[in-house]
Amino acid sequence: MTETQYYVAASIDGFIADRDNRLDWLMQFGFDDFMADYEEFLAEVGVVVMGSRTYEFVLGEDATTWAYPDQVTWVLTRRELPLVPGGDIRMSRGDVTALHSEWVTAAAGKNIWIVGGGDVAAQVADAGLLDEILLTTMPVVLGAGTPLLPIARVSPVLRATGTRLLEPSGAVSTTYTLPH
Repeated sequence: MTETQYYVAASIDGFIADRDNRLDWLMQFGFDDFMADYEEFLAEVGVVVMGSRTYEFVLGEDATTWAYPDQVTWVLTRRELPLVPGGDIRMSRGDVTALHSEWVTAAAGKNIWIVGGGDVAAQVADAGLLDEILLTTMPVVLGAGTPLLPIARVSPVLRATGTRLLEPSGAVSTTYTLPH
């Protein structure tokens, strides 16, 4: 069954980017501790959904190939953005509730990953479409920045279904299931 998941890293105080919308605080930890989990997670993903700022970040300076060639990608935006070869990238202005059934169909039995962009994840959560939050809490405090999940109202109680300490970084990975 297709799950809609928000797989994300955040600071202890709940930010996914710093006050300058940068990720240097996260990049200092490198990727070695996280690659096996990430690759296992990504193998189960059929659709990636992101906002325009996350899309531009993923494109980075080298916009010659797409980072997610094995997944269908939806970019929620009102702007015209460049497309890169090597991916099935779909720009959309639609409401997440209307788009969700398209995502499920395109995922073909795999999962939907809401990547980056707390605003996009909040839209999906507010619509009652988010099944899991896979949160890696990094051992750093930012004080301000882009919030993890700026939802419109208080959520129902989430159920923690798994927690692991990631060494040597000291990050904590927790999976939460959202009630429906």
